[in-house]
Amino acid sequence: MAIVDVKVPQFSESVSEGTLLTWKKKPGQAVAIDEILVEIETDKVVLEVPAPSAGVMAQIVKSDGETVVSEELLARIDTDAQPGVSPLEVKAVAPAAPEAAAAPAAAAGKGDVAMPAAAKILAEKGLAATDVAGSGKDGRVTKGDALAAGAKPAAVAAPVAVATNPAVAKPLPAVAAPVQPSLGDRPEQRVPMTRLRARIAERLVQSQSTNAILTTFNEVNMAPVMEMRKKFQEKFEKEHGVKLGFMSFFVKAAVAALKKYPIINASVDGNDIVYHGYFDIGIAVGSPRGLVVPVLRNVDQMSFADIEKKIAEFGAKAKDGKLSIDELTGGTFSISNGGTFGSMLSTPIINPPQSAILGVHATKDRAVVENGQIVVRPMNYLAMSYDHRIIDGREAVLGLVAMKDALEDPSRLLFDI
Repeated sequence: MAIVDVKVPQFSESVSEGTLLTWKKKPGQAVAIDEILVEIETDKVVLEVPAPSAGVMAQIVKSDGETVVSEELLARIDTDAQPGVSPLEVKAVAPAAPEAAAAPAAAAGKGDVAMPAAAKILAEKGLAATDVAGSGKDGRVTKGDALAAGAKPAAVAAPVAVATNPAVAKPLPAVAAPVQPSLGDRPEQRVPMTRLRARIAERLVQSQSTNAILTTFNEVNMAPVMEMRKKFQEKFEKEHGVKLGFMSFFVKAAVAALKKYPIINASVDGNDIVYHGYFDIGIAVGSPRGLVVPVLRNVDQMSFADIEKKIAEFGAKAKDGKLSIDELTGGTFSISNGGTFGSMLSTPIINPPQSAILGVHATKDRAVVENGQIVVRPMNYLAMSYDHRIIDGREAVLGLVAMKDALEDPSRLLFDI
């Protein structure tokens, strides 16, 4: 019998641990080499764990929902066994308890056992495995059973008599149990945050607590960009195999402004201001797991086609959970396009350690005044949040105006003016 270990991949330095998602194989099932056995969710990406060898899944050491670290043993594969046979599965059972504890253990049925992920949830709710009917194998309590179980009511404290002078002392009032509102037939579900969602929450709170965030706004007439895009859309797509979107214009306009006002592209490191001589722009992308910000490297050296292709690639990878840690690391400035969801205006939160972020919104036909006349123009409201610790209002306002000017006369982008 040849046994091959399945281990957690080596995490990067910025990732300390991960959470096992759902195993795709069970003990006794056949496994092909490089077949994905399980996924590990970290606070940045989801990593796939492929089978290092073909054979039969002999033993699963770590269950769904457990926390794991780099190089930790996850499972074992028997390269000589036949499907349906799991020679090592018995080894996953805990050793027998001493004789002194044998009687109580024997009294407990298999339905008293909770899976590791379920046990954690039950502990938070103040429940024991015996309080929940298990739907798993042999009556084991699964994570879903634990999530569906109601919390155990708090005990009501009995009145406490004070042993002192009866003429003065009075019994303490009973402590009432917390009143749980009656939901009736209205459903409610408690779901733990994913690692990515928890990390997003942590970073956003960190940003608001450490940065002096201020936001400046401006409006942009998008007609020139729309006309240029309409004129070259067909030829662009035929030549480069990708559609000409609006994001490449916003990215190019942002770089033009960052070149004029380098402080917007800088970051804070302790008491130092770090000026970056390169332009790595983070593009906020929504994914089924939450918001991610992959980074376009050296954007000043990229063409419109390069930018559109890379953004399309990021979107596909985010949807499939395939973004790498390197693609999500770094960045000197970010752009968030809430306009794709119909947002009219918002105040984006800075992505630390960056010092500024541009919020782009929906372009709508609006009434504006030009040369004393009311006309209809496709307008977009831009919002730039910045760290007022190092960026003064003057640089922030002028930086946003530079973006506005570049968008209202996109030919400027061709001549770098």
